[in-house]
Amino acid sequence: MKIHYFQRYHSRENVATANTMLLLSRLYRFSTDKFFSFLKLVFFYDSCEPEIVFNLQEKNISSIPDATITQESFKVVIETKMTNEFNIEQLMRHLKSFGDEKYKVMITLAPELMDEGQKMIFEQRLREYNSLHNKNILHLNTTFENIANAIQEEIDDRDYDMQEVLTDYLEYCYKDGLITVSDSWKFMRMLRAGTTLDFNVSQGIYYTPADRGFRAHDYIGLYNKKSVRAIGKVCARITAVETEKGMEYEVDYGELTESRKQKINDAITDGFDYGYDLRPVKHLYFFVEKFFATDFKKITPRAPMGTRVFDLTQILETDQLPDTQKIAEILKTKTWG
Repeated sequence: MKIHYFQRYHSRENVATANTMLLLSRLYRFSTDKFFSFLKLVFFYDSCEPEIVFNLQEKNISSIPDATITQESFKVVIETKMTNEFNIEQLMRHLKSFGDEKYKVMITLAPELMDEGQKMIFEQRLREYNSLHNKNILHLNTTFENIANAIQEEIDDRDYDMQEVLTDYLEYCYKDGLITVSDSWKFMRMLRAGTTLDFNVSQGIYYTPADRGFRAHDYIGLYNKKSVRAIGKVCARITAVETEKGMEYEVDYGELTESRKQKINDAITDGFDYGYDLRPVKHLYFFVEKFFATDFKKITPRAPMGTRVFDLTQILETDQLPDTQKIAEILKTKTWG
């Protein structure tokens, strides 16, 4: 049974905020360096150094001490909503939460970016407030997905524990509607395929236990022997499990057809040859339009643990992805670590 790190309640702002703060605290406990790098990247835009700084012989007005240990003061205030509409009067009251911190950031967090007209009104009032009270409060409007993506940028595939936490957070966000407009179109999820690789490629199907969460992605890449060997664009996701009443199916995406039922049955039969009995455990079956051969090599030692999600727009250095066959050809010229 999958362990969940985050509470599952529907459309409750306090739970959404608590889960996001838990995610950030887990990142802090995992790596203070990566946490502070995330803060600078997302909240402060490299305008401050919130982490502890160690200096030798730092000169002041009248002396040069042997060493100093300092940390710039900062405060982040967060207001969470389930829509892109915020109460401006409430935000203005929140500004009184700041004291004499050197760096002050007001975060508005929601599934979608703030309404532009409302944002302009609030930021105009914020400028007037800053001028009147001699403050320098910054406003950052962001989404749950943006925060998750920024953390993904800070960790790598060897940060196994933090990857698991982030995956569970993303699963929570998808299930509770906190990520409403996904950028799944540009992501490829790498999945390990060993003895079943030939079957997966020939039948255009891949399966995994249904209790394993994942971030939304339109492509899957099959990994075998230090390389992603095939890539396909997902056209359906269907869960299946055998019960006393027979096979039961649930459609997560796409359409349940007789052909896909047969392919699920074929996958179960193929699994028997390798000692897998898929029937009594609910599995999620990914169907792709077609798998195209590729050779996206991993150049660092050791096989990856679990899965990894790649942003194809970054790898291919483009804002618009070509067709899947072309992606497969380009990946042959790329590597990853």
